Amino acid sequence: MEGTSNKHSFILLILVLQVLLSPRVHCQLRYDFYHATCPTLPLIVRSTLLSAMALDPRIAASILRLHFHDCFANGCDGSVLLDDTSTFTGEKNALPNRNSIRGFELIDRIKYAIECVCPSTVSCADILALAAREAVNLVRNPSTSSFRLYWGAPALLGRRDGTTASLSEANQLPSPFDSLENITNKFISKGLEIKDVVVLSGAHTIGFAQCFTFKQRLFNYKGTGKSDPSLDDSLLQYLRELCPNNDSDTHLAPLDTMTPHFFDNMYYRNLVKNLGLLQTDQALMHDKTTASLVIKYSDWPGQLHFYHDFDASLGKMSLIGVLTGQQGEIRKNCRVVN
Repeated sequence: MEGTSNKHSFILLILVLQVLLSPRVHCQLRYDFYHATCPTLPLIVRSTLLSAMALDPRIAASILRLHFHDCFANGCDGSVLLDDTSTFTGEKNALPNRNSIRGFELIDRIKYAIECVCPSTVSCADILALAAREAVNLVRNPSTSSFRLYWGAPALLGRRDGTTASLSEANQLPSPFDSLENITNKFISKGLEIKDVVVLSGAHTIGFAQCFTFKQRLFNYKGTGKSDPSLDDSLLQYLRELCPNNDSDTHLAPLDTMTPHFFDNMYYRNLVKNLGLLQTDQALMHDKTTASLVIKYSDWPGQLHFYHDFDASLGKMSLIGVLTGQQGEIRKNCRVVN
């Protein structure tokens, strides 16, 4: 165990140094990157998001997840938005993405609106990164006093769009069937750390999951023919009614059964009570390091800490493998390279 820990620490040090020493990340991404060239960008993104959320409360979580899947495969370059063609294989049909990720039409609408006023200026990668951060800001729970104390950090912008995609990397995205160790290793390989695993998992305070991602916890946990013993009895009964063993695996269940449409700290409060939906969520309570962070974020003061740390971790993730300067391109259509 000690050797593995030292190895992970060394890998993490190297990756962090690569990020810190990268001039393209620190010198070419700016909060005001489009201040002169597309000053209405934030307003367009926010207003289009608000319109979409009024019709589809799930869309905020979908956009956040889309950004995560983009960054973890080929870097935050908008590659997840590219369609397959006869000569190009994108990431949309990777196993973790197929019939799962959504929100492409919303990104198309935002891109169209931006192209009307700022043609060939704003990258699809930046649109997705900004939309994900704005989506979080728009669904922070307004009923809590910590909301009034913390309004969310701005997004660093200046990414360029990739002209390639990686189906193989998309197939290696963190999975709801992974062990905590495997997920942590995948985060470390991207320059993140175990705290980011806990913090970014907090995105599951909004959104839904298909039954197949957790059904084995209900009926055949680890091949025992029984339910997961760590699952709360009342939640087990609710989920079995929602996802019968002989029924469709595509029904949806809220990742946070208490406040599924508000970005608050209820996710962590649920984990403390064994109310986590995915086994990868509840597994955070089975490790001393991750459990201590879950407990930290689960109380009232912890919500403000969670807001702050989530914005920081989201910012770190949004720097993975970015293209800047003359790298890549500015796509005119987010679904195809120019």
